Amino acid sequence: MTRRSAKFLPPGDKYVLVTGASSGLGRACALQLARVGFRVFAGVRRMSDGEDLAALSPSGRIRPVRIDVTDEGSVAGAVKEITGTAGGAGLWGLVNNAGIAVSAPLECVTPQRMRQQLDTNVIGQLTVTQGVLPLLRRSGGRVVNVTSGLGSVALPFLGAYAAAQFAKEAMSDVLRRELRRSGVGVCVVQPGAITTPIWGKLTDAARRDFDDLPAEVAEPYRTAFSRFLDSSAQQGDTGTSPDDFARTVYRALTAAEPRTRYQVGKDARSLYLLKRVLPDRAMDRRLRAITD
Repeated sequence: MTRRSAKFLPPGDKYVLVTGASSGLGRACALQLARVGFRVFAGVRRMSDGEDLAALSPSGRIRPVRIDVTDEGSVAGAVKEITGTAGGAGLWGLVNNAGIAVSAPLECVTPQRMRQQLDTNVIGQLTVTQGVLPLLRRSGGRVVNVTSGLGSVALPFLGAYAAAQFAKEAMSDVLRRELRRSGVGVCVVQPGAITTPIWGKLTDAARRDFDDLPAEVAEPYRTAFSRFLDSSAQQGDTGTSPDDFARTVYRALTAAEPRTRYQVGKDARSLYLLKRVLPDRAMDRRLRAITD
């Protein structure tokens, strides 16, 4: 047995489900996994997006599956379709990538927006995981939960998003411990800032929501939050690409002994290390410039 084969498991036509595959990181991930030999169920909310994605993989290894992670009926329908296709082979991997980002001072986050954030990034991910666990057990496969660098450190004005990512980190730890005896592995991929459509969507939605707030609630934050949103448009320019993320997911799916967490990008690694070494007050001082 070669050194490489001892460390990595070949894709070998195994089935993988990637949620949130319409654009950005999910799209790059689906394409990369298909290129290296997986058969990919690309979870999309609109089938037209899935058809466009499948057209980029002439090998036929990408099969679009309509799935809205916030809709239990949609999840059940997708699981039924995947089960009918994968059959006895089961599902080797679930990449829980679908998500949204709500940005606002926490005082300004409406209950509706907080529910939407948690429903998409946490409850929806658990619903999908529960649905496909029988298929993952069949193959002894693994779950890859995509969080972010903000699953380690909560930044001002991204409290709702960070709360969801912290919750997904905790959920990942519990699943890893509970599923150990079943042979299903669980790991986390934490990407930092990467240029994807999520940044434009985040700032546009945040400005609309903020403009709808009562003046007495919004005014104390207006200057700092506006500056934060202006800078967010540049946050993806870190030198880390969607392909870097996709390659990391590939490693998490094929490592014979996967790590529990993978950081993607220098900023994600820095946040992870800072959280481990800095006291809370020291971290507060480092982040003070955002709100001053």
